[in-house]
Amino acid sequence: MNKIHKKTLQDLEFSKVLAQVSELCSTDLGKESALKITPYRTKESLLESLHLTNEYLASFENNNSIPHHYFEAITKEIQLLKIENTLIEVEGFRRVSAISTAVNTHILFYKKFNDYYPTLNQTAQKIHFTKEIQQKVDEVIDRFGEIKDDATPALYNIRREMNSVRAKINQSFASALSSYSSAGLLDDIRETVVDNRRVLAVKSMYRKRVKGAIMGNSKTGSIVYIEPEATRQYSRDLNNLEYDEKEEIHKILKELTNFLRPYRKLLIDYQEFLCLVDVVAAKAKYADKMNALLPEITEKRYFNIIDAYHPLLFLTNKAKREKTYPQTIELHQENRIIVISGPNAGGKSITLKTVGLLQVMLQSGLLVPVHERSVMCLFDNVLTDIGDNQSIENHLSTYSYRLKNMNFFLRKCNKETLFLIDEFGTGSDPELGGALAEIFLEVFYEREAFGIITTHYANLKLLANELPHATNANMRFDNRTLEPVFKLVLGEAGSSFTFEVAQKNGIPYSLINRAKKKVESGKVRFDATIAKLQKQRNKMEKTSTNLKEEEVKARDEAKRLEELNAKIKAKLENYQQLYDHNQRMIYLGNKINDISESYFINKKKRPLVSEFLRIVETENSKRKRESASKKKEERAKKMAVEAEVQKEVKVIREKKKKEKIEKAKEPEKPKHILRIGDRVRLIGSKSVGTLDKIEKGKALVNYGMFTTSSDLDKLELVEAKGLSKKKK
Repeated sequence: MNKIHKKTLQDLEFSKVLAQVSELCSTDLGKESALKITPYRTKESLLESLHLTNEYLASFENNNSIPHHYFEAITKEIQLLKIENTLIEVEGFRRVSAISTAVNTHILFYKKFNDYYPTLNQTAQKIHFTKEIQQKVDEVIDRFGEIKDDATPALYNIRREMNSVRAKINQSFASALSSYSSAGLLDDIRETVVDNRRVLAVKSMYRKRVKGAIMGNSKTGSIVYIEPEATRQYSRDLNNLEYDEKEEIHKILKELTNFLRPYRKLLIDYQEFLCLVDVVAAKAKYADKMNALLPEITEKRYFNIIDAYHPLLFLTNKAKREKTYPQTIELHQENRIIVISGPNAGGKSITLKTVGLLQVMLQSGLLVPVHERSVMCLFDNVLTDIGDNQSIENHLSTYSYRLKNMNFFLRKCNKETLFLIDEFGTGSDPELGGALAEIFLEVFYEREAFGIITTHYANLKLLANELPHATNANMRFDNRTLEPVFKLVLGEAGSSFTFEVAQKNGIPYSLINRAKKKVESGKVRFDATIAKLQKQRNKMEKTSTNLKEEEVKARDEAKRLEELNAKIKAKLENYQQLYDHNQRMIYLGNKINDISESYFINKKKRPLVSEFLRIVETENSKRKRESASKKKEERAKKMAVEAEVQKEVKVIREKKKKEKIEKAKEPEKPKHILRIGDRVRLIGSKSVGTLDKIEKGKALVNYGMFTTSSDLDKLELVEAKGLSKKKK
């Protein structure tokens, strides 16, 4: 297949379709990739793309949903891996690990469900499966994106020392706070934070009595912020350890970056694979929105789209809750060219664009909104001339531009071409332009190209009628209301309804008559004949529709009568069975009556019993007998099922009873009585403070920088007072 010209994609508004597909992508790279979709050059790659989309679309309806494919781009990380002595940040490693995990999940999933997704599995198996990247990153970085304490022994020791120093800082600061507070040297706020360090809020007049470094003062100058001397020493130690930690992390990240360098090509494949899946998913979602599918693609020169919708028009009307009219068009070797005529605003251009856009979409790997029985073939070229292409930049008129376009058509057109031309031959003198357009159409016909054109020119309608493998068509128009019906009718040319439409739009009848006189009488008669034929066709279609409706009614009536007949027959059979049964009962009754009468006369029991036994045996011989062993088996099966159910019910009851007993046995934990000096915190909170005062169910908690009052029952113990003293 050749590359389809950019102008064709522009005429058919293919970029608008791509924009709608792009909006359905989950990632930025996917959106960019969707906007770059173009028709495929090889049939193999096209079929692969179509099957990928079709399989993903099928996942919306089955129980094997495809895993999520969202990822954050690692383009920057891939570039850094190419440069020596570079370093990837922690966040970059998190993205690399996530993308590796996502790809591995997809590879395993498609392998497991190969029967459902063979093409997706085939694509995924091209990617190398490895867990080394994920495992190596997970050894160093936790799920929150932080370097783990045990990433290296050195980092573990540094962080352990840091925790120890932080504890000493808090301890020394708490001691100084308590000491200076009791001495009355501190302001009411007692402490604050300056440059990320805890400092004492010392009254300005007592600043010389507090040992430490002055870190600042309040705006009024009444408070001086001092870091205690003991705390300051520990802060310097903490700064040194923080520097060591930073150096160690830098070393770890550098080693991890060097580990990833050999995997650079694999990471590129990972990102490209997930980007492909994102685009395929967007195509499938787009197809789902407009009920699109993959039609049969044939090697033959055969094109038949049934109930085809223009995608952009369908989605626009769907949003407005308006109806969209589908079209059915067939092209084959015996009907290569269709010439559509009829009045303006009847849907000719939309029909033309529908055919072109669906063909371009299919050849770009997108599913199309057509009936499932549709058949499409592939073309090397799709040539279009749609709309007013007047070129101001090149100083070309509409007709000059169209002639230049026709020259391009003549160079490219062959039997593997689909051409679509709107308003063929317009832009020049009707007779001269029509004659040239007729010659162009003959050339396209001789080259066996497939094509659809729209025109108002009578000579082109006549030519289509004369050529054996070309067909006239028209867009249906209600001649009574002069409103378009938006239905393509093959086999006859359409009238432009020029004078009728003018009359409907309020043009005086006298002016229309004057116009008719200026036109050649033959042309008027020809157009009138076409209009008359269309009216007759409309009447015939209405008659045909009425006959079909009558046929359906007759079929329904026949079906109803057949069902009624079956019911009557069944009732008759039941009545016959009932009659036979009653007759037998009467016969048996008469027999028993005769025997009873005989016994009444002679009083002999033996003949009576003998006759009764004979009657009973005769009746029993007519009944179907079931073996005793069969009845026994059925009874045994029933008992076994009931026993199994009873057993399960018993197990469930015992389990529930056991759970209740265990719950009842669980002893309640004794609640600790809070005392002054205990380390406590609010239930559900992380901030820990010291209990300074308890009064009438209320507690005063000192958090160092501030104190707060709370209900005693809302506090929980963190560390008892006695335990904290032992630790010291």
